[in-house]
Amino acid sequence: MCGFIGNVSNSRVDINALVETNHLITCRGPDETKNLDINTKEFFGIQDINLQLIFNRLSIIDLSPKASQPMVSKEHKTISMFNGEIYNHRELRKELIKDGETFESNHSDSEVVLLGLSRYGMSYINKLNGQFAIFFIDTKKSKAFLIRDRLGQKPIFYHLLGDKLQFSSNLLSLLKINQHQTLDEKQIYNYLNLGVVPSPSTLFKNYFKVKPGTFLEIDLNVNIYKSKETKYWDIEEKHSSKKFDVEEFMNLFSDSVTKRMESDVDVANFLSGGIDSTSIIKMLSEKDHPVNSFSVSYEDDRYDESYWFNQVVDKYNLNHQTQKLTKDDLNGDIESAINAFDEPYADPSIVPSFTLSRLISENYKVAISGDGGDELLGGYLRLQQLLGRKKYLHPAKYLNNIYPNFLGTGNRFLKNSSNFSEAYSSYFEDINFTKLLGINASNRIFEELIPNTENTYKKTLIADYNLYLTEMMMLKVDRTSMANSLEVRSPFVDHDLVEYTLGTSHEYFDINNPKKILKEFLSEDFNNEFLNRKKMGFVFNLEKWVFNNINTIKDTVHEGDIIRNLNPNIIDRLLINKSRINAQRIWKIFILEKYLSRL
Repeated sequence: MCGFIGNVSNSRVDINALVETNHLITCRGPDETKNLDINTKEFFGIQDINLQLIFNRLSIIDLSPKASQPMVSKEHKTISMFNGEIYNHRELRKELIKDGETFESNHSDSEVVLLGLSRYGMSYINKLNGQFAIFFIDTKKSKAFLIRDRLGQKPIFYHLLGDKLQFSSNLLSLLKINQHQTLDEKQIYNYLNLGVVPSPSTLFKNYFKVKPGTFLEIDLNVNIYKSKETKYWDIEEKHSSKKFDVEEFMNLFSDSVTKRMESDVDVANFLSGGIDSTSIIKMLSEKDHPVNSFSVSYEDDRYDESYWFNQVVDKYNLNHQTQKLTKDDLNGDIESAINAFDEPYADPSIVPSFTLSRLISENYKVAISGDGGDELLGGYLRLQQLLGRKKYLHPAKYLNNIYPNFLGTGNRFLKNSSNFSEAYSSYFEDINFTKLLGINASNRIFEELIPNTENTYKKTLIADYNLYLTEMMMLKVDRTSMANSLEVRSPFVDHDLVEYTLGTSHEYFDINNPKKILKEFLSEDFNNEFLNRKKMGFVFNLEKWVFNNINTIKDTVHEGDIIRNLNPNIIDRLLINKSRINAQRIWKIFILEKYLSRL
């Protein structure tokens, strides 16, 4: 894993402007920072484009200097910067050698990306299995490309204005190159409603993030650069109903886990004690991989899962470490966890995620996680509720309209709407909160996120991939890990596994027994109590922290402009009912104002 920042323009730009903001990215790649400041006519003898590129490397695959980036092919007159991992790079290298390509490095996946794109163009993306954000420039064609992986595991932001393209792995670093940014009111409202700003937008006008499964093509052979967006992978196209085969699924799962173990440094494992992380660890144990596992426990028994993950540790004889989180630990990490984000994100699980990443990073650069298992196999309670909803047409909305906004989101009513979009969105939106703020939340994004299929099960899974996994879960995993210079690999987010599952009928799903296939895999090792317990989630006692620190939060919010201009009394209104929902709302506005204070 790595991080980069760059500038492409017709006019010469001082690279020091990039150097000054690069400190925000070095955590993504602290092992080496390398700059490239060239004019392509002087360097390649072709075109006349100025490039200023900075790459920060976290050395994991091929630790030699020959795998350093930015990576240049003088033969093809191309340059690339690549953040991520390509799990099938060895097979791809063999194919490229057979096709006549010559490699400088021993086994760098970055060079596979460079030469593959150089030889075959953008169609080569379809061969890549992994997580990636790529900058690639073909000077012969005067075209630059920004490429993001299928499921949004790695970020890439850009700013395109006139004859200048600026891009980065970090939004704040991009903003700080240019001192004049304009907040986008529409996206502020999106954030206050959803707790995140979905792709391709950001909180700022003219600053964007490449959407998952998409590449941006920028024509540099014009006075004003022109861009064209191409979707190279569409999850909705994978929806089908061929017969599900358990053996084939488990073979794909096994292959996905094995691929993510390739590394020139040691690999660790997240262990929550849940079905997903336990299944990965069992798979590794069966393959005789030594397993280094890490967990967090809590003083508060309501959030502590040590009883469960200790069973996994004992069963597979793991090399295990547990970090017990005290109130002081959480208070110490909250500030750091919030500052790990280059765009505002309001999920409070960022705090324990950050803490666990910090713990693992003390001894490891790579960790395997169980993220994506719930999306893949229908593990969320909302899926069961949506499948079993009563489908009220009018009463759901009517009941929410008379429900006091300060009491809750209205999900308890709206989840039973006969309109699927309204029912599904109620698990993510907080229209009642935006009403309290005086916002007319008429900007609804769910119509474009929800697929056109009558199958409610597949409809829900695809919607979760379009929103929750790509825009929320992967954002959290990337920022909390990379802030600690830790690469996280998620076998359940393998696109081959996703395509297979969505491309088959859903008889493997049992509404009364979620994740049945993984539970059967684990059943010989664990009892029913372990396999069928209620899902807890990776959280902490948010309401206790919020209400204990309410004066600090008030000071932060009132020093900012956003909430003060919307409803300066909002916190006092929410304090009428000290619930978890209102703690999350207060946390959401606290995160926003903390973020804006860093600009």
